[in-house]
Amino acid sequence: MNDILIPVGVLAGLGLFFGIVLAIAAKAFAVKTDERIEAITELLPGANCGGCGYSGCAQLAEAIAKGEAKPNACSVGGNAVAKAIGRIMGVEAERTVRERAQVMCSGTGNLATKKYVYRGVADCVAAQQLGGGDKLCSYGCIGLGTCVAACPYDAIEVVDGVAVVDSRKCRGCGACVRSCPRGLIEMIPYGATQWVACKSQEKGAATRAQCRVGCIGCRICERNCPEKAIEVSNFLAKIDYSKCTGCNICVEKCPQKTIWSAKIDSGRLVITREMPKEKVK
Repeated sequence: MNDILIPVGVLAGLGLFFGIVLAIAAKAFAVKTDERIEAITELLPGANCGGCGYSGCAQLAEAIAKGEAKPNACSVGGNAVAKAIGRIMGVEAERTVRERAQVMCSGTGNLATKKYVYRGVADCVAAQQLGGGDKLCSYGCIGLGTCVAACPYDAIEVVDGVAVVDSRKCRGCGACVRSCPRGLIEMIPYGATQWVACKSQEKGAATRAQCRVGCIGCRICERNCPEKAIEVSNFLAKIDYSKCTGCNICVEKCPQKTIWSAKIDSGRLVITREMPKEKVK
């Protein structure tokens, strides 16, 4: 009997000894975690959209806790989230400026000239590799929905060959901006009611041949803006939203109807000027 009990006792003693050693080691070498990281992560939206510059919400929460990112770094969460994170960090969070994505192209199917019929993979990046897409304008929206797939909030759809953002759903994460191979989606202030819906830097004559509503760099908008909020560079008009008052003069003066006008109605952007309907000749 002793021949059995002695080995069992030795094993039990060794198990207890090593258990105590492991417990002490676990406590001694334990990695201390910042409780604020978990609290901040719970406040963030969890979309992992990358709009903050980090790969996901957990990484942003860690950066905020370490002081490497500001409490208002998440544009999707807005001021409410920034304020709550500021309380956790013991600081006053700066207010975030709400932005929305805007597709800077007006070249819908009946307004933009096409050079061939594309029947390949429904992906803008793939089409870009095939002669720069099917539109004659090398700056215009390819319209195959790569931005649609990238949007985590289902805020974009392609209408008549051009991507359109639903401002009610857009959270300003910028995922669509990063996905567009043409770089024609921009983040602008949410309340901006005018924008130049073109990215072409071709000379006027070339632009006219490619698109009925492309910017030709005529400078009429620049000359007529009372706030000097528009500047034309490389044959393309650009609005400075820090100066723009939304007077709509540029919209009325633009001969190409390239500058869009809208109003905010119940949180939705409503277009307030009619697009030209005639086909490109």
